[in-house]
Amino acid sequence: MGKITGFLEFKREEIAKRPVEVRVKDYFEVYQPMPASTVQRQAARCMDCGVPFCHTGCPVNNIIPDWNDLVYRDRWEDAIRMLHSTNNFPEFTGRICPAPCEAACVLGINEPPVSIKMIERAIVERAWESGYVKPEPPAHRTGKKVAIIGSGPAGLAAAQQLNRAGHWVTVFEKNAKPGGLLRYGIPDFKLEKWVIDRRLGQMEAEGVKFHTNANVGAEITGEQLRAEFDAVLLAMGAERPRDLAIPGRELKGIHFAMEFLPQQNKRVSKEETGYNEGEISATGKHVVIIGGGDTGADCFGTSARQGAKSITQLELFPKPPLERAESTPWPLWPLRLRTESSHEEGGERVWSVNTTHFSGDEQGNVRQLHAVKVGAPPKFEAEAGSEFSLPADLVLLAMGFVGPKPGGIADQLGYELDGRGNARADANYMTSMPGVFAAGDVRRGQSLVVWAISEGRNAAHGVDTFLMGASNLPRTHR
Repeated sequence: MGKITGFLEFKREEIAKRPVEVRVKDYFEVYQPMPASTVQRQAARCMDCGVPFCHTGCPVNNIIPDWNDLVYRDRWEDAIRMLHSTNNFPEFTGRICPAPCEAACVLGINEPPVSIKMIERAIVERAWESGYVKPEPPAHRTGKKVAIIGSGPAGLAAAQQLNRAGHWVTVFEKNAKPGGLLRYGIPDFKLEKWVIDRRLGQMEAEGVKFHTNANVGAEITGEQLRAEFDAVLLAMGAERPRDLAIPGRELKGIHFAMEFLPQQNKRVSKEETGYNEGEISATGKHVVIIGGGDTGADCFGTSARQGAKSITQLELFPKPPLERAESTPWPLWPLRLRTESSHEEGGERVWSVNTTHFSGDEQGNVRQLHAVKVGAPPKFEAEAGSEFSLPADLVLLAMGFVGPKPGGIADQLGYELDGRGNARADANYMTSMPGVFAAGDVRRGQSLVVWAISEGRNAAHGVDTFLMGASNLPRTHR
């Protein structure tokens, strides 16, 4: 795989980033393309390891050693064909996936792992530039019609697979443009939206129809969907955010991350922000972000670009070690400190903190966050005398999601829910209602984009089997 001695000869090279002082002034992508020679040199590091554990780390089972070898040998068209055989949208995962494949790389046992994510991005961008990515409409149509509710990565992956199987596919999206959280949740500095539009153009040319501003569950009922379509796939995501029920939560200036981030994305794309309670801005404010994950980091980078006076990101858990913790040995996803590009742009991160209450001014605006230092999980016991306060004009809650929104189409279709409020589905992704399927976060709970793509592909196999009695669509064995 690659060059036999490549892993001994070449060191890992990180993808280039634009300078901090430049990138905080705009919303263009932080990470930059790498020269083809650099990408080929990094592909040469892929070992002839015998058992490629990167496959087990990748939720879509990307055939990573094979396309690394093809890149090394300058066979880029073959590489994109191999990459597309398992992943419909490598331009998304090559930008925003946390790369669990790299955590499972065999070389990573005692050396920095292969730069899989960077190589993946380079393959697909080279393919678009070279004209290798073209519409692939089906040779014939089955006459079957499928409705997909939600146009995030799960819905889009299922739509492309089912359309290529010959079914007529309509994707319903509540917002003005397709993409789900890819478009409205992930900042442009991580994923510019022309990347989504480019792929949507291919899908539309293949025959996929997109119905935007679609109020499914109200103007479009479950009964109507069942009557018009032969199968319905739910891919609405998990949009119910985890709240913080503490004194002062009612103060103005405390918002969920997914109230804050979509507004800025819409500003960049010159869409109406559509938030009834007014514009949310970090400009000139002391910003405190509660939650140490990717969404919190996105709030961090967005606040820096909006010109916040200060930015503090709080995390309940202790600060992870710089290197892989002994509790998560290879090839498990490692517990270790991760620093996003946003964290290089100013501000502070604080661990082992539990917020106790907020206080405000006479006009009902939040002005201070009050917290206490805590011990290790699972008890998170407060440390005596560790209470402290932070100035806070804007508080952003980025503590994850607890499941899909209840009611609406869920009640109308009447499918069973699991103990967490997610859609319960069988091994073929069909819910308790025959012909109604579920994929992505609405089925498995909040997860990664790469898991959503895997779910969409698997659900497409299930839908195709239901409609035709059998399916040739590939599925991920998970």
